[in-house]
Amino acid sequence: MALTESWLKANHNKARDKLEVKSDRDGLSVRVSPKGKITYQLRYRYDGKQSRVDVGTYPLTSLKDARTKAQEFRAKLEEGHDPRVVKKVGQLEIKRAVTLEPVFEQWYQSYCVKNKKGHELIKRSFEIHVFPKLGKMPIDQIPLNAWMELLEKLVADGKPSISARVLTNTKQMMKWAVRRQIIQRNALSEINAKQDLQVEKGVSDRALTSEEIRYMWQALEGSRMAPKNKVFVKLCLIYGCRSGEMRIAEKSHFDFEKGIWTVPAENHKLGAKTKKPLLRPIIPEIEPLIKEAFALSSSDRFVFTNSGDNTVMSRSAPLQLPYNLMQWLRRHKKYEMEHWAMHDLRRTMRTHMAELVPPHVAEIMLGHKLPGEWQTYDKHHYLEEQAEGYAKWWSKIVEIVS
Repeated sequence: MALTESWLKANHNKARDKLEVKSDRDGLSVRVSPKGKITYQLRYRYDGKQSRVDVGTYPLTSLKDARTKAQEFRAKLEEGHDPRVVKKVGQLEIKRAVTLEPVFEQWYQSYCVKNKKGHELIKRSFEIHVFPKLGKMPIDQIPLNAWMELLEKLVADGKPSISARVLTNTKQMMKWAVRRQIIQRNALSEINAKQDLQVEKGVSDRALTSEEIRYMWQALEGSRMAPKNKVFVKLCLIYGCRSGEMRIAEKSHFDFEKGIWTVPAENHKLGAKTKKPLLRPIIPEIEPLIKEAFALSSSDRFVFTNSGDNTVMSRSAPLQLPYNLMQWLRRHKKYEMEHWAMHDLRRTMRTHMAELVPPHVAEIMLGHKLPGEWQTYDKHHYLEEQAEGYAKWWSKIVEIVS
C-alpha cells in the first residue's frame, strides 16, 4: 500500500525495536529508524547494481515533494546519470554558489575598468544602492522581482538615471558572467529601462532655486563635511565648471599674479577637438577660496586630494556630496530638497547667469563652444567680460545666502 501523510505523521518520532522500511511507489520508500526518524529513499539499479539515494526527511520534505524529487531522479536515470552523482553535484553547486559582490568585482576589474571611462561612478552606484540589499545573495538565485523592486524604488525616489545605470551595467555584468559559465542565466536580459521602468533618456533640467542655494550653503557651513569638500562644492557652483575640471585641477594651473585659471586641453570636454585650454579669471572675491583649497591639500601638485593621502581626488568622491548635504538639511532643518547632482550646479550657475551677462559670455564661462561661424572666427577669451560676470554672480550668491 502506498504511503500517506497520516501514516507518516503517526510514525514520526515514534520509537520502535528495529529499522523499518515501508514502500510507496515507483521505487520510492521510507526508512524509519529505531528512534522514529523518517527518511525518504529512492531504490534503483545502475550499471547492473542495486543502489539507493536519500530524497529527504519527513516532515521537512512532504510526501508530495518527495515523490516529485524521486521522479526528477528517475528522469536523470533514464538519461544515463547516476542519481547519487546528480545529488552530489547539486550539493557542490550550492556550496560553490557565488554571491553578487564577488561577481561584480571580477567583472569590474577585468572589463569595466579597462573599457568604461566612468567606471568609478558605476562602482559607487552599486556600493550605495545594490550591495546593501542584494550583494550577499547568490547571484543566480536573485529573483527578477527582487531586481525590479530595487530598480523601481530608485525611479520612485527620483533617481531614474541611477536606476537606468544600474540596469544597464547589471545586464552587461551578467552577460559577461554567463559567457564565462560563472552563472547560468541573465535574469535581466529582457528588461528595458524605457519600457519596464518608464525611464526616458534625456537632458536633465534641474537647477537650484535661490532658496535651494541658500539652504545648500547653510548645509555647507553647518555640516561635518570635510572642509576641502565644502570648498570644492562652492567653487563648482561659482565657476559653473564641470566637476571633473575642478577635481583634477593642479596648483600650477592657477596664476594668481595674472589672475587666470588655465584648464589644459586634456582636462576639459572640448579639449580633444580644440586642442586648446580653457581660461577662466580668478577674481579677488574667489581667490581666497582657491587659496583655502591649496592650504587644505596634502599634495604639492593637486588642489583636491583623497582623504588621508596626496593622490588626486577620485572620480567617485564628489558623487556623495549632494546626498550628504540633503541628508543634513533633512535632519537639522526639516527641509526636503529635491534630488540634485554636482552637474546640476553647472546648470544652476548658467540659469542665474542669464540675467547677468550676454549669452555668448555665459557659454564661454561654461566652456561651451560658440555656435556656427562664431566659433570659427572669434578667438577672443573674453577674460574681462568673464570676470565681470563672476563678480556679479558672486554678489548674487552673497545676497542669496545672507
